[in-house]
Amino acid sequence: MPHHPITVAGVEVFPLCDAVGPMGDSIRRPLPEMFPGGCHGESDEWILHFHCYLLRDAVGRVVLVDTGIGPEDSPAASWAPVPGVLGAELARVGVSPEEVDAVVITHLHSDHASGTVIGGVPVFANARHVFQRAEIDTAAEEILDHVVRPLGERVQVVDGQADVLPGIRVIHTPGHTLGHQVVQVGDLVLSGDVVLHPTQLADPKVTYLYDADPELAAATRVELLERVRAEGGMIATAHFAEPFTVIR
Repeated sequence: MPHHPITVAGVEVFPLCDAVGPMGDSIRRPLPEMFPGGCHGESDEWILHFHCYLLRDAVGRVVLVDTGIGPEDSPAASWAPVPGVLGAELARVGVSPEEVDAVVITHLHSDHASGTVIGGVPVFANARHVFQRAEIDTAAEEILDHVVRPLGERVQVVDGQADVLPGIRVIHTPGHTLGHQVVQVGDLVLSGDVVLHPTQLADPKVTYLYDADPELAAATRVELLERVRAEGGMIATAHFAEPFTVIR
């Protein structure tokens, strides 16, 4: 069932569900191994929802946050439920790839970036693609070859906080990867993989097996959630079943 958009600070925010499914056998582990010390509930099966987000400002400019798992032969194919349906989700909300003005990649893991370039061709041909410098500097060669280098002059590299459009900014949030970034619109933060599982809302210090720097990731998560809570805001997550979560 499609998720409904919300409007924050004059910006429409559309959740786009690219795929739903468990991790593949190549990287799947029991939840207590993936989130040590967390409360995982009765099920040991983690069903991921792979969300991207479309932002449309008051004058109609369009920003896409993450591009999902990509086609059947994408870098995510070894573990994610490919192919993704981002193209169909964009069509559902009335946006063509050519109408996207900017793409923000929260980080260069294959489930967040594999829909950027398909068959060696950039999908969002008219868009600048925003990356943190630390992410490009530390990413694996395979994902650089598949995603970043084919974009050519469409790549926009930023350091730390930067405005994508007025009222839409990226913020460097290292830990899950060293160049991870989130997107803030008013009191809403599109949190990428800063928060992966609900157990990390109950205890933000719970780490994740596949964090590049688990201690740094936990510190970043604590700081981000405290700030959102102080502002009475919410997060839009990448892998929860429901896209929007109010932080109390």
